[in-house]
Amino acid sequence: MSIRSVTTEQPEKIPPPSLEQLSASASTSGPTRRRWGIGDRFKRLRTKVTTRHGWVGDYDYAWLCMPTTPWRLGRARPKQAKTGPPFYALDSELPIVLAAASGLQHALAMLAGLITPPIIFANALSLDAETSAYMISASLIGCGILSLVQMSRLRLFGGYYLGTGLISVVGTSFATLSTANAIFSAMYADGTCPSTVSADGTVTRGPCPDAYGMVLGTSMICAFLEIFMSFIPARILKRVFPPMVTGTVIVMIGASLIGSSGIPNWGGGSNDCSGRPASGFFELCPNIAAPRPLPWGSPEFIGLGFLSFISIIITELFGSPFLKNISVIVGLAVGCIVAGAAGYIDGSSIKTAPAITFLWVHTFKIRVYAPAILPMLAVYVSLAMEAIGDITASAEVSRVSVVGEEFDTRIQGGVLSDGIGGFVSALFTVTPLSIFAQNNGVIAITRCANRTAGRFCCFFLILFGVLGKISGVFLAIPNSVLGGVTTFLFASVATSGVRVLSYNRFTRRDRFVLAAAFSFGIGDLLVPTIFTHLFDSVKSPNKGLQGLFDSITIVLSTPFLISGLVALVLNLILPQEDANDDDDDVVEVVDVEAQPHSKEKELHV
Repeated sequence: MSIRSVTTEQPEKIPPPSLEQLSASASTSGPTRRRWGIGDRFKRLRTKVTTRHGWVGDYDYAWLCMPTTPWRLGRARPKQAKTGPPFYALDSELPIVLAAASGLQHALAMLAGLITPPIIFANALSLDAETSAYMISASLIGCGILSLVQMSRLRLFGGYYLGTGLISVVGTSFATLSTANAIFSAMYADGTCPSTVSADGTVTRGPCPDAYGMVLGTSMICAFLEIFMSFIPARILKRVFPPMVTGTVIVMIGASLIGSSGIPNWGGGSNDCSGRPASGFFELCPNIAAPRPLPWGSPEFIGLGFLSFISIIITELFGSPFLKNISVIVGLAVGCIVAGAAGYIDGSSIKTAPAITFLWVHTFKIRVYAPAILPMLAVYVSLAMEAIGDITASAEVSRVSVVGEEFDTRIQGGVLSDGIGGFVSALFTVTPLSIFAQNNGVIAITRCANRTAGRFCCFFLILFGVLGKISGVFLAIPNSVLGGVTTFLFASVATSGVRVLSYNRFTRRDRFVLAAAFSFGIGDLLVPTIFTHLFDSVKSPNKGLQGLFDSITIVLSTPFLISGLVALVLNLILPQEDANDDDDDVVEVVDVEAQPHSKEKELHV
């Protein structure tokens, strides 16, 4: 899913290749296409590393790093528009410095979205700092490895492919994050995870790493659903999951995460301290052992979060194209600098984090939690829906055709890689990884869609994960700073959903479907406990029946799952309207400022 968009006017230095030229180039085969031998490849490599053009090329690096102003100053802007960087296609020759710089931008642009889910998972399960830091490292390493697979385009049997062949990076889906929170709550409620109740009725969750292992095991078996969906023709998937359904799901994912994680962390923490208990370990936020604990919602916390938030806005106003691509990281950095100077940062996570780490340094018991199967199946359906939209957006900014057989194979390969990635990521001790689309903003502004830059991005992600101290630094970020940034991040997710919904014509039928879906989704969001006691009247159900009840409750209590399900069903069963019979295209506008005796009316078509 796309979480941010950068639009900057970029002038042409050289005319970009047309789609016909690209297609002709891609289809060239036989004796007219040169096959590079080992000697030829060595000569090309030697030329690249021994020449100035091979290192820096003719890219306008000054434009990339030059700050901008939000207003026009005389004729300076038109003059500046005369120069600009060229466009680098998927497999064109790319200078080494530009490939590394673009790859670093991609890695930094997605970094905040990659570290947020493991931090939230660790906080929800009350895990220790060492395990939490490992989860961040494993997420970064897993994203780097599986992004390499997604960027490839491996031909399989029967004309099927693995991967998109585009700069399609992967990360922990926010759909998984939202659902996992509901699953964790169910585990604490049914006694699978330990919890204690204080004298004043405050419930404190104990550490429960086994819950994370159950989510991993459940996601492994549910991943086969998305693998199966990848072999369904793309046109059928688009018909079953139109923008009406996908947009609804994305809007509710962003909105629910703002309420369950973003704003609570902004106030001081999304853990038990958010209830402002009168006593206990979480009487203050993030807990009473923190360097400077305060009650939830204290002005100091609100101010730190607002500082991070406003830093993102200032970067968007005045930052260079490079900084605009990583504005979320700038917000984190500014907030952490001020929080550190004020004494809010606990450096213990940095001290305890290892210098070097890798996958499987910590492991979790992989098991299946039966009540989570149905919700996780719904998650993988939503991941497939997101993948289709994200691949389309990536192809558009990469100047690759978004119609035809080749594009359908990109969708098929991307969804297949997403499904396999969900299975493999669990083996990597990471929750399901799916295609991220926020990197499309980096492609659009740098005009670099080359896969070499994507491979550098994967290298940096793996490097960040292997260097364990970096994960310790991320874990030390104060909750209020993280909340100010993630609130913007999650709001960007919801905005992407609104953009997808804008593709609809909004006929009476469309509005009816959307209203029905939001009735459940927004209702769940505002009153999250409405379905908690739905099956309390059932006396002594057996274990299997209780598991089914828990599954249904999780689906009904997760806003994006229930709203997406309602939108899907209604979109399939309600008949389509004839475009010529849409009476809502004519709107009567009455001039209320006219004289009382005026009868004038205007019909606006």
